[in-house]
Amino acid sequence: MGDRYLHLTRTAPGRFLTRRLGLPQPHPLRRWSADTPALDGPLLRLTAGSSALLEPLSDAGLSLTDAGLPLIAPDEGPAERRTPAALVLDATGVSSATGLAEVHAALHPAVRSLGAGGRVVVLGSPLAADDHHQAAAQQALEGFTRSLGKELGSGRTANLVRLTAPAAAASTLRFLLSPKSAYISGQVIEIAGRAVDGERAAGGDPARPLAGRTALVTGAARGIGAAVAETLARDGADVLCLDVPPAEAELRATADRIGGTALTLDITAADAADRITAALPDGLDILVHNAGITRDRRLANMPADRWSSVLDVNLTAVLDITDALLKAGVVGDGGRIVATSSIAGIAGNTGQTNYAASKAGIIGLVRSLAPRVADRGITVNAVAPGFIETRMTAAVPLFVREAGRRMNSLAQGGLPVDVAEATAWFAHPGSGAVTGQVLRVCGQSLLGA
Repeated sequence: MGDRYLHLTRTAPGRFLTRRLGLPQPHPLRRWSADTPALDGPLLRLTAGSSALLEPLSDAGLSLTDAGLPLIAPDEGPAERRTPAALVLDATGVSSATGLAEVHAALHPAVRSLGAGGRVVVLGSPLAADDHHQAAAQQALEGFTRSLGKELGSGRTANLVRLTAPAAAASTLRFLLSPKSAYISGQVIEIAGRAVDGERAAGGDPARPLAGRTALVTGAARGIGAAVAETLARDGADVLCLDVPPAEAELRATADRIGGTALTLDITAADAADRITAALPDGLDILVHNAGITRDRRLANMPADRWSSVLDVNLTAVLDITDALLKAGVVGDGGRIVATSSIAGIAGNTGQTNYAASKAGIIGLVRSLAPRVADRGITVNAVAPGFIETRMTAAVPLFVREAGRRMNSLAQGGLPVDVAEATAWFAHPGSGAVTGQVLRVCGQSLLGA
């Protein structure tokens, strides 16, 4: 189902009416396509604080020449008078409360010129355990960036990246500074000190970074799972699409469309891990846990079977299959594990104590497992979708659906491809320094942090 309200606001009567009534005015988001792979305009680089990483970042590939996004400085002549498509502020050197004035001084004049659908990326440093002034200043950047994301409007986004080593940030910055991150705003991403699997990240076709890799996507018959499978295949992966037997027809259609393989299987079955292992004789590089169900009801009215069925699919099966595939070595060194959480697991939701518990459990899995498999170069991350336009949300009552769409900084629902692009970024061979993260794909929902 299309967003009729968004289309209405693009008409002259719609603009007049919504402005007079003070209603949200969502801006159509430009997502990635082969014809428009980059943002339209230059990237303006800015600095606040005593040290700057922008020059090293340029050496690491932030110039984005392969994506057609030129990197310019404010003093580089005519280029600065073009409407920038993105602003990158290096605030890694801000180490005191007074130093935050430089953040204001750098961005205050620049945000006025940022084009519609533009990006703001603030670069910060990890909080220093032995310097509470630095920690206070760097933590301030989080509140600043989240607030800026709510102010920008016109499809613009703002995100904060905390990093220690420039070379480890290239894949993350390319993602955030591209149409692929259209529905991601107000997020804080932590980059570890080193890029894992850097040799494989540097080689091959940039348009097919997953070439030669095998991916498993559960719940791949339709919706978000199908979009994830399609996006990973677009990036070169060989995809094993998994879903339950009743969805076999749709599953095979997805697999056929992307040149993948279909596997019908109930992931809660006792032999699920064994059957997955048998289907992957050459091992697995990317494991995407997307399968999930809802059985909504308020706790006072929720029987045990509705509780357990959701926990069994959404959490227990994820834990058991992950453990089994890691123990058997099916997920190889340098592998990627991406699980689907939800903003319901972060903020809670009426009638979804079972679902929210399962999705919060995914966050616990990520945070605990990531450091324990890091020595093998395996990353573990989660995406946490907000309101995504799927068959399920299309069935939601009209007013509840409209509230879900508008209660975020971009004033619209996301698309399955938005979750898929975030998953593909986590799966990228150059994202080895990104682990233990939970990325909200929610347009900066007003619910939760």
